[in-house]
Formats: sequence, structure tokens, C-alpha cells
Amino acid sequence: MADDMKIRVLGSAAGGGFPQWNCNCPNCRGVRDGTVSATPRTQSSIAVSSDGKGWVLFNASPDLPLQLRAFPALQPGRALRDSAIVAVVLVDAQLDHTLGLLTLREGKPLQVWCTDRVHAELTEQHPIFSILDHYCGVDRQRIPVEPNAGFTIPGLPDIQLAAVAVQGNAPPYSPRRDRPEPGDNIGLFLRDSRSDKTLFYAPGLGSIEPVVRPFLERADVLLVDGTFWHEDELIRLGVSKRSARQMGHLPQSGEGGMLEALEGLAAARKILIHINNTNPALDEASPERERLRSSGVELAYDGMELEI
Repeated sequence: MADDMKIRVLGSAAGGGFPQWNCNCPNCRGVRDGTVSATPRTQSSIAVSSDGKGWVLFNASPDLPLQLRAFPALQPGRALRDSAIVAVVLVDAQLDHTLGLLTLREGKPLQVWCTDRVHAELTEQHPIFSILDHYCGVDRQRIPVEPNAGFTIPGLPDIQLAAVAVQGNAPPYSPRRDRPEPGDNIGLFLRDSRSDKTLFYAPGLGSIEPVVRPFLERADVLLVDGTFWHEDELIRLGVSKRSARQMGHLPQSGEGGMLEALEGLAAARKILIHINNTNPALDEASPERERLRSSGVELAYDGMELEI
């Protein structure tokens, strides 16, 4: 409806997408040769609007060009050079959430909202802001992570936002890798002042800490970390020595996992996003996918649309 908050899932996969270009895990190999029933996905990002005209990107993935072409509302064609993108919000400084900013270099100065920690990474270690200053320029806006500090985005009328620092990890390129600080990773709580309907968006979530719990309990819709099914998922495959939690992600299964955390929550929809190519739940015929269905939990897909 016209007065609802609108959410479009531009991409739903973790870094590398699905299938990943160089991966021959059972999922990637199976989706290529047709032996696994699964839907390809691009790297994770969502777009949010309060009026269907101006849209805010939440993360800018390397797959942004494909995602723009798949969603005509982001290119309304009102002028020779035009876009419905009014701002970009970053939840972290990971490559799969920031490299898409370079795609937007031909336009007007980019209004980018991020925490002080993310800003430091993107001007020092991964100086994408400095690069963009030679093209369109960056109008950086600060996301506060102090308790009870909300903010609003001019291009997103009627939507109030609040950030919460969540446990995760600093990017692999960061000198603070394995020593994250508040603001390296955030979840975002969005409330539509017209309807009081709410969304909690946290594609990177290493644990459910007490500060996070109230946002999970209040939200009408949850879009939360779906990266790994198993704690040792990449270890089992022999492609990493790091566990899910060490990488900054809460696995779905096991004691204290995401599915356990979602049990009993009142949210009308519980959706996993940022799904790694190795996650067995990508296979629509798998027991893991059936467990999601029986738990009332959905798996985000590219092009998924929500109105709340």
C-alpha cells in the first residue's frame, strides 16, 4: 500500500554470491549442473522506501549493477542522468557491503551513512571514500551507536532509525581483525511513524547479546544473519580453519544458534539473509530447508519484496 514501508531484497547471498565463481562445494556444483534444487543469489543488500519513489540502499554489494537492472524502480528515468537512490547506509566495512559504492561514482555526491568505526576503515585501510572524492564525492553522515540515539534520513520520510552495536568481527583487511570495537558491526531498527510497524535488519550477527534482544522482540519483521548453518561449516569442507562465530556470524543450528534465538519471537516474518554458498539450507529439498519451514523461518531471495 502507498503508506507502507517498502523493502526490496536486492541480494541475499554472503560474500562471493551463489554459486560462488570459484567454488565447487556441493551447493555450487549442484546448482550449476542441475542436481541441486536451489536459486542463484547475488551478494546481500536491501533497498527501503517510505513512498516508493525515493529509496535508501542498505549496503552496496559488488553485484549492484545486476541488482539495479533487476529493479527498475531505482532508475525512474526522470532526467538524462537520474536515480531513485537517495542515500546509502552501511552496517559494516566488509568488501561485500561496500564495493558497490564504486558503481555509483558517476552520479551526484553520495550521501553515505555509517558509524565512526566504518568511516575510519573506509578512509584509512580500505580508502574507498578517498577514491570516490575524485569522482562524485561523498557526503558522509554519522550513524550514532550510543544507547537511545536515533536518527532520520532526509530521503526516507516517516522512517525512524536506531543502530545497535552487534557482536561481529572487523574486516579481514583491518588491523583490528579479531579485536572488533563497538560500531564495526551494527544492526538497524526501522520504525514507520505512520503505522508503528518495525523492521530489524542485521545481516552480520555473531551472538544474541542482551542489548540486541529488545530489538528482536519488538520487530514485526526480522531480516537477520543466515550465513552459516553449522558452526564448523567451512572447517568441514576444508576451506577455512575458522568457525562461524570466529568469522562474526551466528550459525543457525546447535545450542544457542539462530533458530533457537528466533523461537517464540512475535515477529510476523522471520527471514534469514546474507546466506553463504555452503549453507545446506540453500538446497530446497534438504532437511535443513524443511527445518526452516517447520520453524516458520524464511530464506531471503533476490527480488523478495515486503510491505509493512
